[in-house]
Amino acid sequence: MNIAVYCASSTRIRKSFFDAAEAVGRLLASRGVGIVTGAGNLGLMNTVENAALEAGGRVVGVIPEFMVREGWHHTGLSELIVTADMHERKQTIANITDGCIALPGGCGTLEELLEVITWKQLGLYLNPIVILNLDGYYDALLAQLQTAVDEHFMRDIHADIWRVATTPDEAVEMVLTTPKWDGSIRKFAAI
Repeated sequence: MNIAVYCASSTRIRKSFFDAAEAVGRLLASRGVGIVTGAGNLGLMNTVENAALEAGGRVVGVIPEFMVREGWHHTGLSELIVTADMHERKQTIANITDGCIALPGGCGTLEELLEVITWKQLGLYLNPIVILNLDGYYDALLAQLQTAVDEHFMRDIHADIWRVATTPDEAVEMVLTTPKWDGSIRKFAAI
């Protein structure tokens, strides 16, 4: 089993986010679960990777070739998959994982999270999606998603596409126990 961990490469963030990233990496590794990241060598991504590796876990990094040229990749991962571009990176991560956890992050993390939510809504990705809402980081996004449901841009059932955790332990438990999504949901009906 492999779980994607979407997270930031920023280094100028609060310590509690780093602590949570370390816990997620350690917890997944201790349960024998492989981790798939964007292969970055900074920030929360680096923290998740190193914690998992130090706990004896397997970490696969998926990164576009231009980022490798820039030297932005972690050089000590269990496996490094180099893709042609960002689109192939996201597709590869989705193809080789059995679920995902989104830690706090910027535009890249948000974009990865929203794309995989969209894929699940369309029946293209049926695995668990867990949003780790540390210190209320994702409150505004979750409120916006609920507004989309309330205003009928999404069906009521689409609010079940993701799960929300507030601790690393809860996030890991949710991603490992949430059942796969029913692919028949993609059959559109009037909202």
